[in-house]
Amino acid sequence: MTVATGREWASLTPYGADDQRTDFTSNRIAIEKLDGTVVKERLHPSEHAEGKAIDAPWDTLDRAYFNGYALGTYLTTPFHFVMPGFTVQEIDPWREGSELWRGLRVTYPSNIASHSRRQDFYFGPDFLLRRHDYHVEASGGFAAAQYVFDPVTVQGITFPVKRRAYMRDEHLKPIHDRLMVSIDLSDISFR
Repeated sequence: MTVATGREWASLTPYGADDQRTDFTSNRIAIEKLDGTVVKERLHPSEHAEGKAIDAPWDTLDRAYFNGYALGTYLTTPFHFVMPGFTVQEIDPWREGSELWRGLRVTYPSNIASHSRRQDFYFGPDFLLRRHDYHVEASGGFAAAQYVFDPVTVQGITFPVKRRAYMRDEHLKPIHDRLMVSIDLSDISFR
């Protein structure tokens, strides 16, 4: 997975076949050959993906779109918050066990693809991200609580390499038997 830090772009190689990759921006998702030849493409992919029921089937472009915006968001948090059009405000903290995590509510501009326009991020006493809350508009709008852990430092930047996203209830508590996404990252580098 490769993501840009100064603009919204992501690519996953390989995707579907060894000689294919994805090319994601907020207004386009494509599956391409490694030489750039387009295999499949969808313009304005959010119009196709968002509003579907939680159990609605996704095609390969829906999956590529979700992968692009989700991992693009995860891998550039909190750096993308300073891009034009984002607004950030402090919210009530979240108590998790014996820790109190400071909260930030981030409103995404309409030209950025992500889970939802409004997302909440909670940071531990060491100022590292611990939890990320959002609604998954591309899958029925269900509420999610994503826990992040096992931070590593690469080239002076520290971020979590494990993520577990659960459905959450009306009290913002994760429903632990409803694990929706499990991500483990490795071999991280910056260029």
